[in-house]
Amino acid sequence: MLYDLLKSRRSIRKFQNKEVEKEKIDIILKSALLAPSSRSRRPWEFIAVTDKETLKKLSDIREHSSAFLAGAPLGIVVVANPQICDVWVEDASIASIIAQLSAQSLELGSCWIQVRERFGSNNVKAGDTVKEILQIPGEYEVECIIAVGYPDEEKKPYNVDELPYGKLHFGSF
Repeated sequence: MLYDLLKSRRSIRKFQNKEVEKEKIDIILKSALLAPSSRSRRPWEFIAVTDKETLKKLSDIREHSSAFLAGAPLGIVVVANPQICDVWVEDASIASIIAQLSAQSLELGSCWIQVRERFGSNNVKAGDTVKEILQIPGEYEVECIIAVGYPDEEKKPYNVDELPYGKLHFGSF
């Protein structure tokens, strides 16, 4: 059940030194391709990165929050073309979380690394650095990188008794 998957999905930043099988990568990527998008424009594209040297380069795109990518066996770079759709950020975000939920369903861990509107230590846009590393054409924007792998840390599922129920409203705010 999706509800159970959502309760157990946590951001994983430590991964076992174990490859993600090609079959599982294919399922994650196909799941992302099934994501809904505005007017079915599908402005997104996905780059699966398994090369350790490339993952290390990508892990250095930000001052903080991306270093753990160097220890992941898989990084999925989510890009989109803003010329195709004005809500490309939303479309790319939906596809990204579907990829994460797909990974979770395959007993893999994942963590979102925000790229859009983030900067590296030299004040260069993180997305520009990713585009240079992966030779992404100029018309594309990088939304995020999803680190994926077999978890090497254990996190408890969310406790539904501790959810912020005060944020739920019925009928009006």
